[in-house]
Amino acid sequence: MTSVLPMQRPLPANPRRRVAASALALLAVICCGPGASAQQSALLESVKQNPQRGKDLCLQLRQLNAQGQSFTSAQVTTAVARQENLSAADAEVLVTYVVGFYCPDVR
Repeated sequence: MTSVLPMQRPLPANPRRRVAASALALLAVICCGPGASAQQSALLESVKQNPQRGKDLCLQLRQLNAQGQSFTSAQVTTAVARQENLSAADAEVLVTYVVGFYCPDVR
């Protein structure tokens, strides 16, 4: 007997992107529950469609790294939330996405 699985989007070929995509999905569900996924999807899609936005954020994150701040710190999340007019949870998702896709060297 064979089981039928629902169609899924193919995983990105790059292992880093696969990990980032999985982490984002988990983070979205944990932080915001399943109801917020549409809003986050639009937010992430906007960065995907405008790579310069992601690159600009990477530059800021690298500068913060040079000052000893991690992209996961509360201070960075708060600053990004204020700058992008987002909730703290959305800012955390945005930063995680940007780091995973545009600047995996940022810590």
